[in-house]
Amino acid sequence: MTGAHSVRVFAVCHAAGAAPLAGLRGHAGGGAVRRLRAGALAAVVQAVPAAEFTPEALRGHLSDRASLERFARAHHEVVAAVAAAGPAVPVPLTTLYADEDRARQAITEAAPRFLAALKRVAGRDEWGVKVFATAPAGGGAEAAGGPPPAGTGRSGRAYLDLLRERQRARETRRDTVHAEVERIDAALRACAADARRLRTHGPDLTGAQHPQVLNAAYLVDRSRSAELAATVAALRGGTERGAPLRIELTGPWAPYSFAEEDEQRPAERAGGGGGRP
Repeated sequence: MTGAHSVRVFAVCHAAGAAPLAGLRGHAGGGAVRRLRAGALAAVVQAVPAAEFTPEALRGHLSDRASLERFARAHHEVVAAVAAAGPAVPVPLTTLYADEDRARQAITEAAPRFLAALKRVAGRDEWGVKVFATAPAGGGAEAAGGPPPAGTGRSGRAYLDLLRERQRARETRRDTVHAEVERIDAALRACAADARRLRTHGPDLTGAQHPQVLNAAYLVDRSRSAELAATVAALRGGTERGAPLRIELTGPWAPYSFAEEDEQRPAERAGGGGGRP
């Protein structure tokens, strides 16, 4: 990458679109957020200091949680504003070009893919659903794998029976949660034009004490947003009576998880993808 500035790309939209960009900050230290015409498309871009966006500098930013959060929020602020004004395809957080000519060339070469994506997301929003297993089915130390209670015997047949009981409890819990997750996903897919199952996250990222068992994104017609919310509410009621699960619904978001056709996104399906902050 050469020169004092690089070109940061946030999203791609139709050239005829009129997203209001005035007042959007983008990345601190960067120039004005503006449109870069590329044939029938326009990229929403910002000139940023090249020294802060070298591969080495980016690795440092992305490995630091506070820095990553700043980058993600700056990215999301621009993407959300563009998506609110019309169909928009978010691009990955690290999309940079050495200059405007190279950015324009890349957008032009990928025009068929961007136009297909714009058609796919038009009139639709992304909604995120995360499901957490809040307690072991059946509860108790046996299901959780805790120590055997006093008096059950620490050797011999009684102890082996206790271990088998615990194993059966764990298997029952796993099967119950799996079946419930599939039921939830199927019900939400019925409300959606498209859906993605993303990698579940550990407590270091979720901040939750309970394991995440479903992390999914649903592309929903805006006319069906209320239906999706009602479906989630009904599912929450069902889980209160059955498997102990907690369902989180977030959105509407720009269509971060639907910028590519599903078969073009193997890395994201495996790696959790998405650009939502």
